[in-house]
Amino acid sequence: MSTASSHVLCTSLAFSWPDGTEVFDDFRLAVGPGRTGLIGLNGSGKSTLLKLIAGELRPADGTVRVTGDIGYLPQNVVLDTSLRVDEVLGIAAVRTALHAIEAGDPSEEHFTAVGDDWDVEERARAALDQLGLSPIGLDRTIGEVSGGEGVLLRLAALLLARPDVLLLDEPTNNLDLYARRRLYQAVASWPGVMIVVSHDRELLELVDQIADLRDGGVAWYGGNFSAYEEALAVEQEAAERMVRVAEADVQRQKRDLADAQVKLARRKRFGQKMQDSKRVPKIVAHGLKRTAQVSAGRYRTTHTEKLTQARERLGEAVEAVRDDDEIRIELPHTQVHPGRGVLRLSGLELRYGTRIPGDFELRGPERIALVGRNGAGKTTLLRTITGELAPVAGEAAAEVPLGFLPQRLDVLDDGLSVAQNVARFAPRATDNRIRAQLARFLFKGARADQPAGTLSGGERFRAALAAQLLAEPAPQLLLLDEPTNNLDMASVRKLTEALEGYEGALIVASHDVPFLESIGITRWLLLDDGLHDIGADDVREGRLHAPEPPEQL
Repeated sequence: MSTASSHVLCTSLAFSWPDGTEVFDDFRLAVGPGRTGLIGLNGSGKSTLLKLIAGELRPADGTVRVTGDIGYLPQNVVLDTSLRVDEVLGIAAVRTALHAIEAGDPSEEHFTAVGDDWDVEERARAALDQLGLSPIGLDRTIGEVSGGEGVLLRLAALLLARPDVLLLDEPTNNLDLYARRRLYQAVASWPGVMIVVSHDRELLELVDQIADLRDGGVAWYGGNFSAYEEALAVEQEAAERMVRVAEADVQRQKRDLADAQVKLARRKRFGQKMQDSKRVPKIVAHGLKRTAQVSAGRYRTTHTEKLTQARERLGEAVEAVRDDDEIRIELPHTQVHPGRGVLRLSGLELRYGTRIPGDFELRGPERIALVGRNGAGKTTLLRTITGELAPVAGEAAAEVPLGFLPQRLDVLDDGLSVAQNVARFAPRATDNRIRAQLARFLFKGARADQPAGTLSGGERFRAALAAQLLAEPAPQLLLLDEPTNNLDMASVRKLTEALEGYEGALIVASHDVPFLESIGITRWLLLDDGLHDIGADDVREGRLHAPEPPEQL
């Protein structure tokens, strides 16, 4: 790995999708050694940019130059389930040759395959151990590991290959808290060039600089995500101040123009009066009139130009202020009184082997974070509570109306508009009422008529959330399954704002600890051979194991 001289350079880059949608035009980017966090709104082109750098997409114009080898971890890792772990790690051939030599076969082809890589197995096991995968071993198949472990295996392969430039696209999606901690450690110790696209705040706290992709360009901020937020706040305060100054200037120029027009009108009336009274010779009067007209034209033009320039400055100032519209909801029918029964689980056995022995009750407007390792059964539990899945044994009974927002957001009909989708959940509501409520979710005017299939990730989530919260009857228990996956930072903030106005009980299955803390979680439950209360500190540190039972006296 040659870290000092490695870099990524994009020059005059242009790229559009086959339907003509433009993503980049004359785009420029230069990234050197260190960890760069690439952020931006959903649809701004972050994943597309990584694919262009990785060579998976070709630009219509411009160049992408990368000094050194590239390693790329895409957002959706798909691995052949029949592959062995050593094949995913890219060491199968070297390992086979090594074993043949150890068995006494001195063929030259084996020595050629091994080269200088005699410690390949030790390095592979060290890479697996670094990511918490040492129990898996090198001979297991991908079909025997979880989805999160598959992502970490692909990352382990990249760590083994030691590329000069590492590209990571939403690497913590679908990783449990334990796996995330391992990935954070790998990112923190990476010595080369790294570009990571993520909405994971904890991951972005580990980067050296933030590249904010917006409106087809990049704004650079030194430091991690916290430093970026501080710098952006200062920047936005200055931008808002400039808007106020520009608005005052526009009003001043309007007054000056109005005053000028009044003065010109007075001059015109005075000149006409002089001519009518014949106090000056006719030829002199015509000369004065022409001079006054020329002077008036210049005077009016000067003030009009000043007003135009003031309006242009105002437009530029307004563009510098980011759209920070907030979701505002008022759902009085979702209120749950303290002590009221909301959910009861009794002797529950779920599909795929998860058991929740004994009884569990949820009362009042509690906000519960449901955590656990990948494969523990969190999604299965939520779908069992909703009635989508029948339990193998026991009972799950919701005692209030509930709403469920799944990971895939498949509650929306892509062929219907946003307003029509909400109407499916609230058939008795008038169109005017639906549109008034949708405006609170930032779907104003024609945006409410946009087909669901054309929405960006963040917009789709807002539409799905609106459909659930505006349903009839209003849900007093809301279940969210990994709600922040694939949402940009602005959309996560909007989700947090929306949940501030929700007064019912909440169960959120998520590995996004900062998000969970931001929505006022009152109880942390670990799903691991039952439901166990754990502390917030245990969750933050990734200690996902059931507490030891108390000793019997």
